[in-house]
Amino acid sequence: MITSATNARLKAVRSLLDRARARREADAFVVEGIRMFREIPPEELLEVYVSESFHKKYPSIDGEVVKEDIFRKLCDTTNPQGVLAVVRQKHVSLSDMTNGGNGLFLILEGIQDPGNLGTMLRTGEAAGVSGIIMDKQTVDIYSPKVVRSTMGAIFRVPFCYTDDMQKAVREMQAAGIKFYAAHLDGKKSYSEIEYPQGTAFMIGNEGNGLTDVLSSMADEKILIPMQGKVESLNAAVSASILMYKYAEKK
Repeated sequence: MITSATNARLKAVRSLLDRARARREADAFVVEGIRMFREIPPEELLEVYVSESFHKKYPSIDGEVVKEDIFRKLCDTTNPQGVLAVVRQKHVSLSDMTNGGNGLFLILEGIQDPGNLGTMLRTGEAAGVSGIIMDKQTVDIYSPKVVRSTMGAIFRVPFCYTDDMQKAVREMQAAGIKFYAAHLDGKKSYSEIEYPQGTAFMIGNEGNGLTDVLSSMADEKILIPMQGKVESLNAAVSASILMYKYAEKK
């Protein structure tokens, strides 16, 4: 049993929870809670830590037992469920996702809210998304808040980051994928479009939207009509509306 907060392994786990750089260097991230733990693909599981009380309740789950108060301090959640795992990051290339030029894609530029990103993965899985492509300004998908809000979709939805979003868009367009930018300057409602098999929706930063450079690359700018005094929709809500509009005709 681990009884000290200064234990080297626990300090390494804490660094994975706290720092994106540590996660990149270790090529790993942390998952908390029994539901998420059960979603982990076995081949991606690296380490498991459990509290004393959890170990008594679930003796069949093999993990390093940690003293109760130390385990609580280790976790990112306020009320930890007693199980924490270190998981290997997955790596999917853009070409892997866009092979054939068919499917539904999300292009995310500068998304900052962890809950928004996690919701997009979760909704994307439900809508049948083929892949999510993010720029480097988008929040780290392996941060604890994003991981929790995906509700397990992080293990199943293909995604990648790109250093050059413009290049990625050009490559996808060359494969036959049509791009639609959710934009206040859109001339057509999203519901008026007959989306092709290969469709990508571009969603921008929560406060500023898409940059002019990226939105100019879209095949078409589309508008989600709004009533009342609302100026814009939440980024995850916009993405969800668009993905389900695509999905309902497929």
